[in-house]
Amino acid sequence: MKTQADKLKELLQTDKIKRPINTRFIAITSGKGGVGKTTIAANLGYALYKLGFKVALFDADIGLANLDVILKVNAKKNIYNVLKNECSLKEIIIEIEKDFVLIPGKSGDEIMDFADEVSLGRFFNELEFLNDYDFFIIDTGAGIDKKVQMWLDAADDIIVVTVPEPAAITDAYAMVKIISEKKDLAFMLLNEVSSEKEAINIFSKIKNVAKNNLSSNFRLQIIGHLKKDKLIANSSIKRVLFVKEDPFSVVSEQIFNIAKKIAKKSFDISNRIKLESESYNTLLSV
Repeated sequence: MKTQADKLKELLQTDKIKRPINTRFIAITSGKGGVGKTTIAANLGYALYKLGFKVALFDADIGLANLDVILKVNAKKNIYNVLKNECSLKEIIIEIEKDFVLIPGKSGDEIMDFADEVSLGRFFNELEFLNDYDFFIIDTGAGIDKKVQMWLDAADDIIVVTVPEPAAITDAYAMVKIISEKKDLAFMLLNEVSSEKEAINIFSKIKNVAKNNLSSNFRLQIIGHLKKDKLIANSSIKRVLFVKEDPFSVVSEQIFNIAKKIAKKSFDISNRIKLESESYNTLLSV
């Protein structure tokens, strides 16, 4: 018997859904909660915005949404109201800064009753108004739930976030396995590592297991890493973006490097990156 997510997946593959054709959908996901996925989604979105791109963040962690908390905004209406057909998607958009907006999610299990294929299909059709945005960053829930997989199906690129803990690494591989059944490529971001060497070591182990057990057509690539830094924890407590609070820190530079890789992969950005100062030029140099 087909689930709601299965039905929406079929709907996504038809011409009934008019999703933005010029917008790159990027899903930030994880096999396990508590690995920094949402913090990374918010800061990565802001880094892309600072590179001169128009960015929309979407809190798709249905039932556990908290991007509005991180971004210190008060969402009067959210995706729940859209799914209940109480308002349009445009009405819930929150402008964080010009060309950097949030589509707020909803905390609480009651949203599950409205997250069906009809409501979500209507949601995707309403996204067409974002066609002049460059990136649509989807902060998914953690784990391999069908509703998480639904957002993975919709994404052009998927970034799996994990940390150097056995349980997180195991769950990250489980997520990679699911993705390999849907896509030919996935990216991995190692968070809270002590060094680049540790990040590469962990990634190599996961990649080797994937290579030996998954489709030969599937590729897993590392897109970057973030070192363990008190700046990240402190910024979460203060409810600020660390790339905005301290743009010249090591972790901010690492986020900007990841943003550059995404931008280069998605667009010809040779004439598009808008730098605010020579300092940014140094920070973002290849």
